[in-house]
Amino acid sequence: MSTRTIATLISVVLLAGMAFAAGGTAPVKPPKRTHDMTVQVVSFDMKAKTITIKDEQGQTKTAPVIGIGIRQLRRVRAGEMFTLTCQDNAKGEHLGISAIKEAKPAAAPAPK
Repeated sequence: MSTRTIATLISVVLLAGMAFAAGGTAPVKPPKRTHDMTVQVVSFDMKAKTITIKDEQGQTKTAPVIGIGIRQLRRVRAGEMFTLTCQDNAKGEHLGISAIKEAKPAAAPAPK
C-alpha cells in the first residue's frame, strides 16, 4: 500500500471516531420539581382550565391545570377529596396542577 492510502485510512478512522464521540452525549434535562397534596375540591372551570381547592390548612386557592391534568379535570367533583400533583419552578413556586387522582380513603385504625 502506498503512504497516501494509509494516511487516508487513518484520517477516515480518526474522523469517524470523533463523530461517534461527539454524537453520543445527550443533553441533561433538569429534574422535574413536583409534589403531591391531598385537597378538597371547591370548584373547577373546564373552560378556564382552573381548579379551586381547600388545602390541609383550610385555605382556599385557585390554580391553573396543565398537561394531562386538563384531561383528568373531567372526573373532578366539587366537595370530594383528590390528590393533586403540583408542578413547581426552580424557586419552588407553583406553575400549575399537572395530575389529578382520587384520594384514597384513610385506613381505619387497627382494633386494640
